[in-house]
Amino acid sequence: MLHAVVMAGGSGTRFWPKSRRQTPKQLLRLFGDSTMLQQTIARIAPMVTPDRTLIITGSDQADAVRAQLPDLPPENVVAEPCPRDTAPCVGLAAQIVARKDPGGTMIVMPADHVIQPADTFRTTVRAALAEIDADPTAFVTFGVKPTHPETGYGYIERGDALPSREGISLHRVAQFREKPDRATAEQFVASGRFAWNAGIFLWRARAILDALQAQRPKLAAALDRVGKALGTPKGAAVLAHEFPLMERIPIDKAVMEKAANVRVLEVVYQWSDVGDWRALVPLLPHDEQDNATQGPVIANDTKNSLIVADEGKLIACLGVEDLVVVQSGGATLIARKDQLDKLKALVEKLDPEYL
Repeated sequence: MLHAVVMAGGSGTRFWPKSRRQTPKQLLRLFGDSTMLQQTIARIAPMVTPDRTLIITGSDQADAVRAQLPDLPPENVVAEPCPRDTAPCVGLAAQIVARKDPGGTMIVMPADHVIQPADTFRTTVRAALAEIDADPTAFVTFGVKPTHPETGYGYIERGDALPSREGISLHRVAQFREKPDRATAEQFVASGRFAWNAGIFLWRARAILDALQAQRPKLAAALDRVGKALGTPKGAAVLAHEFPLMERIPIDKAVMEKAANVRVLEVVYQWSDVGDWRALVPLLPHDEQDNATQGPVIANDTKNSLIVADEGKLIACLGVEDLVVVQSGGATLIARKDQLDKLKALVEKLDPEYL
């Protein structure tokens, strides 16, 4: 059976001041009528029941996640004692899935991506499932066709073509490439051989645990000790002891870059990882001066700006352009769009009361 694993950790400093320690990006309603986490669950829900949906999150966010997803069994919201990157996160989820369903398949998804339309996403999931059913040892990753030479994403180089699934092209993975510089990104896009790494994976739980055992045996052993304790009176104590000692490493580096049996589906849906406030611009309504706004906003002689106000709290802008103005919880951000790459450094200097 298919199980959904949603990675919902992280602090989301690039969306300050709306994003705080207790309410990171995935728990916010940045656009639409629900939070990004709720949208992620709704996207996969037609294929996966709540009892087969796992959320891996931080200990300080677990209660808020449960409140947002009341249909999920409370125990399906699993709190990491501390951040250890995606390999321990995925391994912990795989232990849970494999012990519940030894032949289970996992789709691993970040909680904070925008994917539209949802039915096209589900078609891609069915394509990946067909590939895993044909070869249970395979690992399938979702690659997004680049629209521009982005330097903030990792890339996947396509190798030999395989038979398509659900009308979606499928290739062996030649290599994973880290975030490139501008010139290299331009070469990647011009070659037509590369896709953006969307960080969405599908595989058998047992297969990823076996791969971790082969490539990261110490990490696999710690995960196995946690897995054996799950559901016992010692489960929480074992997780609290073992998890902080695990190697901090992404699943891409731990397994995917070295595995021989990796495939990439080049997806055809619209995708964004919503990396900072600028990514919201195409998702929000615009006025005649090309301002993207949310909440009560008055913008006179204002151009090409993003203005986000708390409900019931007006923002009025006059005679400005190319700004990001965000008001939330007693704090206000005013920044030029071209300076947002420095927001994380600014947030790190703030007093704790504003975090």
